[in-house]
Amino acid sequence: MSTLSTALRRFVADDGVVLAADVGGDPAAPAVILSHGGGQTRHSWGTAMQRLLADGYHVINVDARGHGDSDWSPRGDYSIDRLCADLCGIAATLATPPALVGASMGGAASLLAAANAGSARALVLVDVVPRLNREGAERIIAFMRARPDGFASLDEAADMVATYYPQRRRPRDPTGLLKNLRRRGDGRLHWHWDPALVADPDALSEPPRFTEKLYAAARRIRIPTLLVRGLESDVVSDEGVDEFRACLPTLEVCDIAAAGHMVAGDRNDAFNDGVAAFLRRQRPPTD
Repeated sequence: MSTLSTALRRFVADDGVVLAADVGGDPAAPAVILSHGGGQTRHSWGTAMQRLLADGYHVINVDARGHGDSDWSPRGDYSIDRLCADLCGIAATLATPPALVGASMGGAASLLAAANAGSARALVLVDVVPRLNREGAERIIAFMRARPDGFASLDEAADMVATYYPQRRRPRDPTGLLKNLRRRGDGRLHWHWDPALVADPDALSEPPRFTEKLYAAARRIRIPTLLVRGLESDVVSDEGVDEFRACLPTLEVCDIAAAGHMVAGDRNDAFNDGVAAFLRRQRPPTD
């Protein structure tokens, strides 16, 4: 499949933080907003974005505040409410409500945004439910906090990723990681997110009020919703899915075999097929 063109666009949040996004497709077509997980960047959606563009959607693939090419929050505000407000601000620039597709952190923010009437037409959550498996969630945060001093080389960073995610084969050429790293003044490579992101326990962890906030949002959702789950995920459990479905009886679930929390990266084609089929049914590109 040939690569379809995109352009870098910047959206200004209501607190002045500038959000970078790759945007492509016909602006008159139904829109999809892609929101990545904590510690990732918009580049994690590369092939998914191309699939949605080829299907005829207008796609906005955004770096969350504090990540990638977006601004860091001067106040260190990375709460789920703040991330939700950023998404709602982008959605408000569109002629009609978009479909929201969010992974992990981006999925939680998308869930909150979708609970606001008129903010979205369809919702896809990628390996996130209101009640996360605590061990899996804590393992993510431990990874993000592990190397505040950065790395002397790209291979060091690749080794750390391979240790965290042994299910995935370590690439022979780790240069793809450079999309998530920047060389700072100390000459070392650092993950390209604001360290304040993981300094705030409410931003990425699962305090009780975070869970209850997402359950309350789920009860207000009236749009088609799909949960895409990696069957080898240590973040989403069967119990977590069952509790979520009790709040949102219309929830559809697409289980992806041989995939962990990073579902799109583990089983890219299966993930893209599942999401594309759902969106074609619920938010057709010719709608």
